Amino acid sequence: MIEIRPAVADDVDQILEFIRELARYERLEREVTATPADLRERLFGAQRFAEVVFACDAEVPVGFALFFHNFSTFKGRPGIYLEDLYVKPHMRGRGVGRLLLRHLARLAVERRCARLDWSVLEWNEPSIAFYRGLGAELLSDWRMFRLSGTALEELSASPATR
Repeated sequence: MIEIRPAVADDVDQILEFIRELARYERLEREVTATPADLRERLFGAQRFAEVVFACDAEVPVGFALFFHNFSTFKGRPGIYLEDLYVKPHMRGRGVGRLLLRHLARLAVERRCARLDWSVLEWNEPSIAFYRGLGAELLSDWRMFRLSGTALEELSASPATR
């Protein structure tokens, strides 16, 4: 019996372990710079930026979802953005990912959100097939942009007009 529970501050090491496992799966492990202190402050500190839930089998976490609210100006309502979803390999195919997504869908409905959004890497066909099987729509007309590192620093320090 898989149960979903919210993470607490004492779970930061487990959260970071899941983040690292996901990064390995996505071939992005070199990008992980988060520390337990970062997660403790930003997930459980005075200003919380995201939430985490675990899927547990006999109280042992076997999957997680990290998510936060965004906002649809067109709908005038919040949404939930799923940043990370990960299920340990030995638990895949047993409905754990579906349970996590169902939990987020229920939260979205309870919180009167307009939608639940997430991104998936182009090459990740197993996940794309899984998401499509849930009825999720692949948005082919939108492209994600990111500003980070030096470019982010330079823009933040640039004059207001140009």
